[in-house]
Amino acid sequence: MKEKIVLLAGFGQLGRLIQESKPTDTELYAFSSRDFDICNRAQHELVYKDLAPTTIINTSAYTQVDKAETEHESAFAVNALGPALVAEAAPKDCRIIHFSTDFVFDGAKLSAYKPTDLAAPLSIYGASKLAGENKLRELRPDSTIIRTAWLYSAEAKNFITTMLKLMAERDALSVVNDQFGTPTSAHGLAEVLWRFVANRDLKGIYHWTDQGVASWYDFATEIQKQALDLGLLKKKIPLHAISSSEYPTPAQRPKNSLLDKTVTYEAINFSGKPWQEELNIVLRRLG
Repeated sequence: MKEKIVLLAGFGQLGRLIQESKPTDTELYAFSSRDFDICNRAQHELVYKDLAPTTIINTSAYTQVDKAETEHESAFAVNALGPALVAEAAPKDCRIIHFSTDFVFDGAKLSAYKPTDLAAPLSIYGASKLAGENKLRELRPDSTIIRTAWLYSAEAKNFITTMLKLMAERDALSVVNDQFGTPTSAHGLAEVLWRFVANRDLKGIYHWTDQGVASWYDFATEIQKQALDLGLLKKKIPLHAISSSEYPTPAQRPKNSLLDKTVTYEAINFSGKPWQEELNIVLRRLG
């Protein structure tokens, strides 16, 4: 079956790379967040009726984690109402693939989180993403949800682009060293997405990040090392490891953001690359 795909938020950090890695035999219609209001029921109905997609990929998200603490309505509108409208308006035989986050967990577990582990978000952002998952599972239990963490790319403002800017401007930098997870390249995640698209039997919740474990301090240290090697930075500056308590934020972050990908590896017959290798690919795109 030739896929006819509607991609929501198709010009965001992940959406651009999904477009870039599209298989040649796939018909893809990408909508920007500006042109397609995910909270507009009539727009959903019109687009899906007109295009009759076989798959809808939703990369739309309100991702301002700290702002969400005071912008509850905006966060829940995009992250919860939006997926519900996708589910309600999509053709009955249309598959839905939706992206979620490690923030649905509280980070108290001492090992990596499995898709079946109890969700208990610490923040409004996490709660809104969990609400979106629940709505989608209730309305369209045959949908696919892919949770990821610490996503970055060369195409948007994110941790690596912020670090490179600060490392070029400052004489020293302090970075949190007691939150752990796995940096995840949007480049790699886009490739994984197409493996899911190719197998319509994959339903339910799956986890994906690159391989390995890091703290934000570890991530920053590797960014600086590789950026110096590639000539993206001209000088090395001291990086100081600090605790979360020394860098308070409006939204509480999970201390442990590690996601167990065992089920995903088996489902798509692929385990990805170490996060350091994916970082190098992304930094070379910036070079």
